[in-house]
Amino acid sequence: MDNRIYGYARVSTREQNEDRQIEALTKFGVLEQNIIIDKASGKDTEREGYQYLKRQILRKGDTLVIKELDRLSRNKTDIKRELEQFKDMGIRVKILDIPTTLTDFPPEQAWVLEMINAILIEVLGAIAENERNKIRARQREGIAAAKKKNVRFGRPPKSLPQNWQKILEEVRCGNKKPVEAIRELDISRSYFYKLYSKF
Repeated sequence: MDNRIYGYARVSTREQNEDRQIEALTKFGVLEQNIIIDKASGKDTEREGYQYLKRQILRKGDTLVIKELDRLSRNKTDIKRELEQFKDMGIRVKILDIPTTLTDFPPEQAWVLEMINAILIEVLGAIAENERNKIRARQREGIAAAKKKNVRFGRPPKSLPQNWQKILEEVRCGNKKPVEAIRELDISRSYFYKLYSKF
């Protein structure tokens, strides 16, 4: 069977757009139906699409094409480990932003290519990891600054149901059963008892 070419694209959030990566991969010659996409952080490699691609799709002789090295991960150790695993699996990885990975050297000169790629991957892996650390630092600084301004995080608190105080008094006086109050307030049983314990 012919060796196949697959592409992998990743963006960190659902709001981000992967079109730029898809365009680069298809321009290189990867069929769009052979591109696996994840919308997940690059903090590690535990991503649904990536793991499926690696464990279920790719096999010896195949080629994996990615636009940038940090699409694999933003952790230098992870990047090196993944590339080693692909090498052991007999899968060629081509990184569009590292042109030397796209080059076919004669077998007797392959060591030169490996050395160049190893240096580039070390440098770019460190840059990707440093970028992630900067993103995390900015997030921590932003959260700290927001807390100083008393900005609340998480879901906004729900407003109390209409007639809550009146119905609560009736329940506490024994004039109304909790089940009747829940039905009248049109709220869930768990939310009723949560509010009941607070007031």
